[in-house]
Amino acid sequence: MLLAGAGGVGLQVIVERYQRAVSQERLLDEAARRNRSTVSGPLNYLIIGSDLRAANPAGGQRADTIVIAHIPAGLDQAYLISVPRDLQVEIPGYGTDKINAAYQFGRAQLLSATLTRLIGVPFDGAAIIDFSGFRHVIDLLGGVTICVDHQTRSIHTGRLFTVGCQTMSGAMALDYARQRYDLPAGDYDRQRHHQQILKAIMTKATDAGMVTNPLKLDGLIRAVGSSLTVDTNDVPLEDLIFALRGLRADGLVGVQIPSHPDMINGTSYAVLDDPADGLFAAISRADLAGWAAANPRWINNL
Repeated sequence: MLLAGAGGVGLQVIVERYQRAVSQERLLDEAARRNRSTVSGPLNYLIIGSDLRAANPAGGQRADTIVIAHIPAGLDQAYLISVPRDLQVEIPGYGTDKINAAYQFGRAQLLSATLTRLIGVPFDGAAIIDFSGFRHVIDLLGGVTICVDHQTRSIHTGRLFTVGCQTMSGAMALDYARQRYDLPAGDYDRQRHHQQILKAIMTKATDAGMVTNPLKLDGLIRAVGSSLTVDTNDVPLEDLIFALRGLRADGLVGVQIPSHPDMINGTSYAVLDDPADGLFAAISRADLAGWAAANPRWINNL
């Protein structure tokens, strides 16, 4: 999204730097990959936030954040659909489990196959960013403005987040994004906070001139490169940047998958509610605007 704003500003140099700095892998399972050679909407991307820590790479990693980014045909909006990491699903080859387990069992490929089986839609690309990359982006932007709506204390650092809008550093925003136990809606509030932070990053990058300044954008790419892995589905980066050049922060819409927490045989899950089928059908037929208008309860205020 940040690169999309760089069209015409040292584009070729930025593309070359990106290709050298960022890891590129086949993240999507072939059964979850949409075969296409051009960038035309609607598009669906899988975004994974990994809890891999640079200080402890041997500690393994989980999918701390799972987001489906649906971009309608106009390519000027993005619906950020947060997937509860405790969502009860059928994982191919492993049976019923939490969707986060798919990432543990088979990383992004198995996770993408599980999601495609669930929603009935393949993906146009995927990306994984870990904790250190998340912090770097925000710190290079000079922090982002986050409006805290419920006072909460971090179970990781003890930091108290008070109600009100405030500028957060990368470490603070990451700490805030990981909280769920002291929030009224638990993990659903955490998902909404992830969406708010993504919008705040995009807003600050645009306001700070990051996306139109090739030197600043180059610095961001170099700093984040080691923390980012992408799968563009064989689409040239230049084509992707050009296609998404109209995407802006005010075009981001947060969506909660209709579901509720439930205890099943002693294990805590998130279980789908009836409107979820309508959401998945709306993704398939590219009519999320219509579904959102009919289901405001599941649309988050960002």
